[in-house]
Amino acid sequence: MAQQLSPAGIMALKEALCSVYWYKSELRGFLQLCLSNASILNNFNWENYKRQIASDVVDYLVANPTKHLGDLTKICYEVCKIKDFSHLKPLDDGPQKVDRARNAVNQLKQLVEPHQEVKKEQDEIKRRQELAAKKLQENAAVRQKLESIKVRYMALLGSTNAQGRGFDLERIMYELFELFDLDPKASFKNTGEQIDGAFSLEGTEYLFEAKWQKELVNKADLAIFTDKIRTKLENTLGIFLSINGFSQDGVAAHQAGGASILLMDGGDLMAVFDERVDFTSLLLRKKRYAAQTGNIYFSYHQMIAAGGV
Repeated sequence: MAQQLSPAGIMALKEALCSVYWYKSELRGFLQLCLSNASILNNFNWENYKRQIASDVVDYLVANPTKHLGDLTKICYEVCKIKDFSHLKPLDDGPQKVDRARNAVNQLKQLVEPHQEVKKEQDEIKRRQELAAKKLQENAAVRQKLESIKVRYMALLGSTNAQGRGFDLERIMYELFELFDLDPKASFKNTGEQIDGAFSLEGTEYLFEAKWQKELVNKADLAIFTDKIRTKLENTLGIFLSINGFSQDGVAAHQAGGASILLMDGGDLMAVFDERVDFTSLLLRKKRYAAQTGNIYFSYHQMIAAGGV
């Protein structure tokens, strides 16, 4: 459950809690084990009806996702793991209560398990990002090389020679790919087309193109690059770096219906140079977000706002 529960998920969780735990004492004991701060439960009237208590607790957690999303995730995860309902059998109409509880848990599973898988993937991305950051910090030679590349890039900011600046940017990006062990290929030409470079990451081939121009890269520029990608093998994606960004209509036109490119801007590049994120983690985060949402332009600053880096 990577995001807040849907309305249907909220109702299913309330029903599962009421069905699985027949006595209020059992419900409270379960919630105490799930919550990061069990004193939260003191906010509720435990003399009230069980269904109302379960509803009030879930509503309280849902109302403050920034603080309690982890608690809500834990409760959903633990409820979905329940397979033994034998504690309900000795009750009056025990078999019916068992069936009701089992059905309620299965309903919750159908609603939240896809979210839980996304959460696992995001946790894995975060773990890899932390390992990459630690690796970068521990390797002085890598950090020194990254700083030297950054110095060369910063020197280009005042350049008025657009063509020369473009060639220099290609060389800088080649060295950046090389630094992060991405097996880069330098600028090359196929029949009738120019590719600024290419590299490999986790079995996927990436073709790279960069533009450093005053104007935003537009729909036509992206269309040309997209056509280059679509003539290659299926496991090929494109990375388009535009230092000054992309037009909204261009992004919208190329993130609908089987997008094959990811977009980077100068802010992304500076985040790498400033060691706020390593290039590999940045790219994988963009790819994962595009796969989940269809959005091909997920900048580093948007990642920060979403809590994804």
